[in-house]
Amino acid sequence: MRNRFQKFAAAAICVSGMAVLLWAQDSQAPSGEAVKPDSPKDSAKKGGRGKRPPRPGISTPGVRREMSSIMPVAVFAVDGNPDWQVTSEDAEWVTSGRMSIVARMDPKTNMVAAVVMVGKTPCSGLASGFGAIWVPNCGDKTVSRIDIKTNQVVATVPVGPAQSEGGIAASPEAVWLATDPKGVVSKIDPKTNAVSAEVTVSADPAGMTYGEGYVWVTSPKSNMLTGIDPKTAKVVYSVEVGPGPRFVTSGAGSAWTLNQGDGTLSRVDAKTGKLITNIELGVPGTGGELAFGGGYVWATVGEIPITQIDPATNKVVKQWFGPGGDSIRFAFGSVWLSNLSMHNVWRIDPKQP
Repeated sequence: MRNRFQKFAAAAICVSGMAVLLWAQDSQAPSGEAVKPDSPKDSAKKGGRGKRPPRPGISTPGVRREMSSIMPVAVFAVDGNPDWQVTSEDAEWVTSGRMSIVARMDPKTNMVAAVVMVGKTPCSGLASGFGAIWVPNCGDKTVSRIDIKTNQVVATVPVGPAQSEGGIAASPEAVWLATDPKGVVSKIDPKTNAVSAEVTVSADPAGMTYGEGYVWVTSPKSNMLTGIDPKTAKVVYSVEVGPGPRFVTSGAGSAWTLNQGDGTLSRVDAKTGKLITNIELGVPGTGGELAFGGGYVWATVGEIPITQIDPATNKVVKQWFGPGGDSIRFAFGSVWLSNLSMHNVWRIDPKQP
């Protein structure tokens, strides 16, 4: 993640393929972020901005926790800056943009099972579908297709992501990626590994996911969430959500956006395309990601690596403060947290106190 820490030491050592963690942490700087220039998600933060104030989180009694209280089930050491994740049938995958690799993590052995070289500087998410992992690459404006059985790149699609902080999605019909800041989402045919259609959405499309029957696309500058019918490649819903929506997930009959403008979480009814509510998370600012699993929505940002939201009540039930985070997923009964600046991925029991 991009926080400054006055004192922090971490090391992940793999012994016979098993990950062992030796770590200690003390205090956290009260404000500011340490930008890593080689990180795709960090690069979106540049532009001469000064230090921003600390993210406040929420003040609900009994919700706040410290990252120092978490004991991971496993720790996976990943060279460079482990970031974006995706889940396949029997593995969890994570990118390292600095190293131009994707690492395959085995949930049965809790070890890194394979490391795959992909295009230059993977960014803007990962997708799993059609027996493959799909990897957008910012450095050479391509998408790498990794065969899950062989752990080899078997195709390179000559189209790249519109933004480094975005997303890619796989529906039963195709793979979807925002490819032009003017407002173009491309439909990639897995049979030909080529773009077969383009869909026009609001300008500067970014985050993307598939769920509840639709491909969902965020447009942060216009505060819009777009729902695309993947069968017809036509826009079905366009709804204004909270300010600066970038990351998006789906579950519990809804699409959810993490809004960088005010640190809220917007919930949109997938059946009607109507905004249900905006939930205060207290996590404004750049960076972060969003996931759904285990009956909850999970958010990560700098300084507040894990926020757990209950869709039954639309309330934050737990929120962890401290170092770590950058990308988050729920898979194989666990929370998977990319710790970009710590060069590892934590597998966490979701029942942490």
